[in-house]
Amino acid sequence: MSTRKPATIAVRTGIESDTQHYAVVPPIYLSTNYGFPAFGEVPKYDYTRSGNPNRGLLEQTLFELESGKGAVVTNCGTSALNLWVTTFLGPDDLIVAPHDCYGGTYRLFNTRAQKGDFNVLFVDQSDPQALEAALAQKPKLLLIETPSNPLVRVVDIQHVCQLAHQVDTLVAVDNTFLTPVYQKPLDLGADFVIHSTTKFINGHSDVIGGVIITKTEQHAEDLAWWGNCIGATGTPFDSYMTLRGIRTLGARMRAHEEGANAILDYLNGHALVERIYHPSLPDHPGHDIALKQQSGFGSMLSFEFGGSFDELKTFVGALTLFSLAESLGGVESLICHPASMTHRAMGDVALAEAGVSQQLLRLSVGLEDPQDLIEDLVHAFNVVLESR
Repeated sequence: MSTRKPATIAVRTGIESDTQHYAVVPPIYLSTNYGFPAFGEVPKYDYTRSGNPNRGLLEQTLFELESGKGAVVTNCGTSALNLWVTTFLGPDDLIVAPHDCYGGTYRLFNTRAQKGDFNVLFVDQSDPQALEAALAQKPKLLLIETPSNPLVRVVDIQHVCQLAHQVDTLVAVDNTFLTPVYQKPLDLGADFVIHSTTKFINGHSDVIGGVIITKTEQHAEDLAWWGNCIGATGTPFDSYMTLRGIRTLGARMRAHEEGANAILDYLNGHALVERIYHPSLPDHPGHDIALKQQSGFGSMLSFEFGGSFDELKTFVGALTLFSLAESLGGVESLICHPASMTHRAMGDVALAEAGVSQQLLRLSVGLEDPQDLIEDLVHAFNVVLESR
């Protein structure tokens, strides 16, 4: 296991690995197939769906960053989740998932459960009684999403893993919001870490991808077999681009958080902001847990807009430096209305149970100058106030 710091792992993995021309940056291998050295002698790479040098380097970087033993890079974050449940669940098995998870995760698990592929139970994992009742059913898998999307709720990873392992439940943590720069779930007891590498890992909103990282080599082998079998693996070019993006992960995460802190200071106490959701705030229910298990608070935040729904739409429309778009973690700042965008597949009842209101707005704070972002927010809020 590497003792190097995350920023060093992100920058140096794969550097000077080319033994043909001694390129400093590893070259891209676009070939779909590879020659066999001799009849009956299977090479390390034979067909790109099952393995590729670029994907291999990205997998190595990611599992070293997360202190894991292996990884499988997939063609998107949802594909990583789908590979996980496909590998380990049968029709009679149960998975426990967060009641307030990403809308795409909810859709995937709920739809596959309705088909009879497995059983799913969506639970408020911060509720001790609800979690205890769920684990009493001895689920095979449990997914933690912390901080959650979009309400940035925090779950005690170590505590939940201890409870889950008592009933032989395997635990995965979606670490997309914090990355291994700010949170290391495997060190806290998790068996798997999942990322949508589309987000902060790549960081430039130009590559779709995902990864599932394992604590054991055996689990990595199981996932790799199924990844090849069902065609869930990532492409060489996407792997190359993601590895290019990950080189700046440490610097980007620090700058993202710096901008988010400035915006939090501005939003706090504003007349049109009813409530702010971010674990750095002392009154956040998960603040103490975040202090224990995170080395940073991240740059994803949400808030309840204090005006009418029409005024909310006016506010969003007046912004010029926050793009109205899904996804997150890129260099550009985004604003999202989860109920009608990222989480619309959940339906009204599930949204209400998760606490996702029509007044909720989610910000992904990018790398623009924080003062420019604040001035943009000031302008948009003033447009609303002046229209009254």
